[in-house]
This record gives sequence, structure tokens and C-alpha cells, in this order.
Amino acid sequence: MQTFRYLQLDVFPARPGGGNPLGVVVDAYGWSNADMQAFAAWTNLVETTFLLPPRIADTSYTLRIFTPTREIPFAGHPAIGSAHAALDTGFAQARDGQLIQDCGAGLLPIRVERAGPQRELFVQAPHARVAREGLAASSMLPAALGDRALGVLPPAFVEGGRRWWVAELADENAVRGWQPDHAAIRALAKADDCLGLCVFARCTADDCDLVVRAFPAGVGIVEDPASGAANGLIAAYIAQCEPQGKLAHGYRVSQGREMGRDAAIAIRIGADGTVWVGGRTHTIIDGAVTWPRTSWPH
Repeated sequence: MQTFRYLQLDVFPARPGGGNPLGVVVDAYGWSNADMQAFAAWTNLVETTFLLPPRIADTSYTLRIFTPTREIPFAGHPAIGSAHAALDTGFAQARDGQLIQDCGAGLLPIRVERAGPQRELFVQAPHARVAREGLAASSMLPAALGDRALGVLPPAFVEGGRRWWVAELADENAVRGWQPDHAAIRALAKADDCLGLCVFARCTADDCDLVVRAFPAGVGIVEDPASGAANGLIAAYIAQCEPQGKLAHGYRVSQGREMGRDAAIAIRIGADGTVWVGGRTHTIIDGAVTWPRTSWPH
């Protein structure tokens, strides 16, 4: 059977092992949808991605993203990690410091800054919009938030590549010390056909400006240690509500410590409201995969 290069990555780590794991199959030529889904189910990672040659002129590569149960159009840490894999394996080369990723959410620019272990990659998050706003915008939301005191901004249902409920809590301790009702969050996700609930709070720590926790019950995940897409939606919401605020041009995020991880995510917000989500990625495993595919190229 044919073998393919396979990398397993640690995306957005503030310390070794602190980020979100990602599996990447490089140059997955001939893999069917069923093959990709079966392999993603076998790895049992939050997401597994498949790098394919460009199908559109002037793009760097095509990307398919799978959870263990289904394909998704976009997610932040798979976008960043896959770009890292494409560069490190020579599958793609940056032009003028940028890659163009072709995925289910469209053509997304990825900025490449610095080199070597200090390299950071930033993906332009899909355009986001606030579909609903306020605690009364969903009958399921009060139960999902429980007894948490809210912060300055009202909860909002935000769409952009993914669909999340986002809610600012009163302070960092309200986020870090929360023991949420996961059944209530699942009910919220099901009712609104979204990933689930993402909470955040402003903080004054030396290493971060925002603390974030994400509960993507809509795809069967209890908690996500580093969610690029959710952070992109939070950033778009903050930029819209507070265009002159302290966080309006970008900030640093801490996520995952409550589940034994330690992720560091950087947010940049352009003058036009464009959100860039980024950080570092480390390669943990670099090897080969042999998978019994159901279809073969002729």
C-alpha cells in the first residue's frame, strides 16, 4: 500500500504540549471522502486535515478538514497547523510572506512572520456578523450560562466560518473557575445549530489580555483547549462593539489551562475590522501513514 507523509502538531502552545493537537496528511492524492473521514475517526483528534494540490490558480494548496464525525469548512487551529505543515514539508512556499489557503470557507490569506522556532502564522478569519444579541435572544442561553455574572458586552450569536454563542463574563475568575452544565450547552448548540458556547473575560495578567474557554458541544466535544475560529468571532464582536476600545486593534489570549493545557493565541484587528488569528506551531511527530483506501487513482 502507498504511504503518505503524516505530521502530528501542537498548535498555539505557550509551553510544550500546551496547545491543540492536529494531524495532517500531506499530499493526500487519491483519498476519497470516505477515506478521509475514516482516518479522522481513527486518529480521534479534534481535527485531522488533508493537504491537496491547488485547484485554483494563485492559491497555495487545497485543505480538507475533518472531525472524527464529519467534514467542516473552517477551523482556526487546523488552518494554522496545516499551513505550518505545508511550509515545513515543502508542499507550499510563501509568496511575499503569505500563503493562500483554499478551504470550505473560501480563499483565506495566511501571513508568515519570522522563521524557525519563532515563526508565527496568522490566518484571516472569515467575515463575521452578529445574528442575535442579548440574554433573551435564546430561551436556552440562561440555563447554559447558569449562575455566571456577565461582563460589559451582552451575549451574542456570531456567525463567520463557524457559528458560536459568545458571552463575556464578569472577570477572569468567573471564567477559570466555572464548572458548566454541559447538558445545557448541548441543548443550546442543538437548538441553534451551532458549535456551542464560548466565554471570555478581560484580565490583567502579564501574558494575556483575555481568558477564553470554548465548549463545542455541538460537535460532541466537551471543551476545546485552543479554538482559533471561536477567538476570531470573539475578536470580530469586540471590534464591532468597541471600535475605540483598548482591545480594538488586537490582544493576547490564554486558553486551555482549566483542562491541563496552556495555549497562547494572538489576535490582530485591522482598521477595517479584519481579524487575524495566529500563533506558533510545533511539530511533535513527523512520519508516514499507510491507510487502506477505498479508492485508488487510475
